[in-house]
Amino acid sequence: MKAIIIGAGLGGLLSAARLSKAGYEVEVYERLPITGGRFTNLNYKGFQLSSGAFHILPHGPSGPLAQFLNEIGANVEIVRSETTTVRVPLKKGIPDYGKGFKDISFSDFSTLLSHKDRLKIAFLIVSTRKNRPSGFTLQTWLRTQVKDEWLVKFADAFCGWALSLRSDEVPVEEIFEIIENMYRFGGPGVPIGGCKGVIDALESVIATYGGKIHTGTEVLKIFMEGGKAAGVLIGEEVHKADLIVSNLGHVATACLCEEALSGEKNSGYLQKLETLKPSAGIKICLAADEPLVGHTGVLLTPYAKRVNGIDEVTQVDPGLAPPGKHLTMSHQYVAPENVKNLEAEIELGLQDLKEIFPGKKYEVLLIQSYHDSWPVNRAASGTDPGNETPIPGLYVVGDGAKGRGGIEVEGVALGVTATMKKILG
Repeated sequence: MKAIIIGAGLGGLLSAARLSKAGYEVEVYERLPITGGRFTNLNYKGFQLSSGAFHILPHGPSGPLAQFLNEIGANVEIVRSETTTVRVPLKKGIPDYGKGFKDISFSDFSTLLSHKDRLKIAFLIVSTRKNRPSGFTLQTWLRTQVKDEWLVKFADAFCGWALSLRSDEVPVEEIFEIIENMYRFGGPGVPIGGCKGVIDALESVIATYGGKIHTGTEVLKIFMEGGKAAGVLIGEEVHKADLIVSNLGHVATACLCEEALSGEKNSGYLQKLETLKPSAGIKICLAADEPLVGHTGVLLTPYAKRVNGIDEVTQVDPGLAPPGKHLTMSHQYVAPENVKNLEAEIELGLQDLKEIFPGKKYEVLLIQSYHDSWPVNRAASGTDPGNETPIPGLYVVGDGAKGRGGIEVEGVALGVTATMKKILG
């Protein structure tokens, strides 16, 4: 049995490693000259900057990605982060960082609410584990439960960091799946070697079982035989396969087999694809001689104008920076209406960092933006169509086809796991 994988991003390489180990003859085709896509390292001035995703696994050594890596024998050391914190005002309601802030534990977010609202939140956490709310965005639902704007700010910071969305763009059902996964798998962790540590381990597994990866090689078309996916066109040559897994997202994959998807029977699927919206974000990478965040987890910043969260992965793996240096990275959500004005969004993010780290010395290494065809996620969380397509033998994985409740790369792993169960049983 032969499998062709389109795209050597994280989802594609996870799929290739699993299928190779299962005995498939695997060929991976990647149009870029490198593997990893938005999940690898960029060496810049001796700093290992990430090409997209941060060097953090949202659920650390016990999450879906770590479990998948362990199952296929990928050798990756993942260190659990010690804490996640939230920067809040010393006195509630203070609007800017210049008047005094403190960091509290993520789990203590409710301490900023009134005693009555804290009791209500505790009750909701327990009661909604069986009776999930639905039909609302997270923000709308929160405002029906608790009349406190702090909770919206907190939700916006978390959603902005984890999903590159505002809380009014996320279905409340998806958030409760995310919360359930947080209870199930725990908090974040850092893979030693960063994103590339994971990619290198996956490539090793693929090679061990005879799989091949071709970079600088673009798939131009997916063709059909007998009503199912049967191969791909590369240049002028057809490469046949029994199975095709695309890491390009549903929309780009559909463009490769547009003719096969035409017709009334696929109209519902195509209409669904028209509603998919990629999420956008900006990452600012900082170099410093002294720690800025000071711990191994994430610092959420709900009172910033744009920045949602910051991490400092060199607290776990000093090898991600030159000796004596720290690598700190911030992320900010970019609203659809602001994508065309990225320079202004970047300036607001830079101003936030000055206020978040007053008096601290740092150098801005690199500013990266993610949008359109190189987004944070190809489909907003809770909106993607899953991993199957209307074409038998063709599956979609990656950040445009994540599992429910899957944050960032954990969602990619959940989607690949679901796909492999469909293929391998």
